[in-house]
Formats: sequence, structure tokens, C-alpha cells
Amino acid sequence: MQEKRIINTTPKRFSFFHLPRWIRIMIYLPLVAVLLFLGLRRLEFMMTYHPLRYVPGPDWTLPANGEDVWVTVANGERAHGWFVRSSAQPAVATVMYCHGNGGNLTNVAWVAEHLSARGFDILIFDYRGYGRSDGRITDEWGLYADAEAIYDHLTRERGVLPERLVIFGQSLGSTAAIDVASRRQCAALVVESGLSSASDMGAVAFPWLPRFLHSLAKNRFESSRKIAEVKCPVLVTHGTNDPVIPVEQGRKLYESARDPKRLVIIEGGDHNLFGNGGREYLTTITEFIHEAMKL
Repeated sequence: MQEKRIINTTPKRFSFFHLPRWIRIMIYLPLVAVLLFLGLRRLEFMMTYHPLRYVPGPDWTLPANGEDVWVTVANGERAHGWFVRSSAQPAVATVMYCHGNGGNLTNVAWVAEHLSARGFDILIFDYRGYGRSDGRITDEWGLYADAEAIYDHLTRERGVLPERLVIFGQSLGSTAAIDVASRRQCAALVVESGLSSASDMGAVAFPWLPRFLHSLAKNRFESSRKIAEVKCPVLVTHGTNDPVIPVEQGRKLYESARDPKRLVIIEGGDHNLFGNGGREYLTTITEFIHEAMKL
């Protein structure tokens, strides 16, 4: 009796794991790269911006001599601010104050009150997505555009002469202040607790991350490069105990700036120098602005 051989003609089911290892690795690599890219971008945003939206309450009471300001920014949305007039008129100068990455303008209203008591008009404002301002902050370009719109409001609508305008930036706000001052005329630039670049901050926050991966970040914040283009007197202040931005970055900004410039290092000072330095620090700021007005 002849033996019959049965041949299975059913096609084999494809299995990814039956592929050679090198092919699987070639498939995995792009996926891992995309996930790494998206993860770094998300982490970057979470570390950079901490906006606090408007919630009605006593914190939103206008300071003495203050008024609400609404400024149309580059994308057609509106930025909100408070313009606080000097207790003595005419004012010595007008200060455009760019606050840091957290909260909103109510957190720096006391700064406006102190400076207005020293003879300065001051405009504090919120970037898009902060406080009562429209929209949402997504990157450094929005930050710069909002600050430039505030500059234009002061010089074009309020008639502030650029040679009587001081741009003041604290922490992340220093990037916006330096960017505007590097391109537009002003009387003086004050940089408090400023960062030198996003890459330098990345090296502090993630020392294990290779420098070449910093290029994946959405923001550059190249302040140490831009400050070299600023043509007015520059004051850089930083605390030795700053837990957010190391004092070395303040020194780097100072070294990159042109003369005339001044560096003030507060021994034991942390990130909020107005709170640490008290009246003496306020006097330092005031004297620097008065000297800049004479140049």
C-alpha cells in the first residue's frame, strides 16, 4: 500500500518577533527617537512655564495709582497689565517689568509699588496664558512677541521716550527683556536672576543628558549671545544661593554684556532678590537707573 504525504499549503502567519534582530532594532530606533523627542519637549514645557490664570479675589485689587492696560499682541490676542504711576510726577523713568515663569502679575504688584514710590512709572504685565491675558504660551517666540508689544504700547501709545525707558527682567522674564533690549532702543537693562541659555539650564537640570540632545529642545533662550547686542547700560544681579538658576549664569551674562555694565552679587541671596535684598537692593536698582539717565 502506497503512503500518502500530506502537504500543508496554509501560508505561515507573519510574526514580528520572528524577524531577524537587526531588522527589529531598525524598526525600534525611530519609535524610541520619536518618544524621546516628545517626552523631552513635554518635560521642557512643564519645567519652563507655570502660568496661573485669573481667579477673582483681593489679589487683583489695583495698586495705588494703578490702571488696567490691554495690549494687542502679534497674533491678535490681548495681553493684560497694570500701569502704576509714580507717586511723584514727572517720573524719573518708566520701567517695563517682565516677571518670571510662575504665577502672574499679582505676584509682583509689590515690586511695582516699591518702584513707583521711588519715582518711577512702571508697567507690569502677563504673557499670553498668564493671569487675565488671552491665549496660551507655547514657546519663547510668544514670550518675545508679548514683551515687544508692551514696548510698542509704551513708546507709541503712551509716548514714553526710549531714552527714558528701562527694561527689567527677572528669571525667565530676563530672556524677554534681553531679547527686546538687543533689538530696540532703551535707557537701561536690569537683569535679575537671569539664565544664560536654555542649554546651560538643561545642563543644570539634566547633567546626565548629552549636550548634543539639547538641540531637541523647542526653546533656545540665547541670552548670553543676545546681551552682547544691547547698547545701553546693563545691570546684572544674582544671588549666590539661587536654587533655580546658578550664579555662574549671571556672571556669564555679565561677561557677555558690553560696557557700561555692572554686576551685583548678593551673598546668600536666593532667586527672589527683591525679597532678600530689601531696601538696600532697591536702592541699588534706583541708583543704577538714575546713573543711566545721565548717560
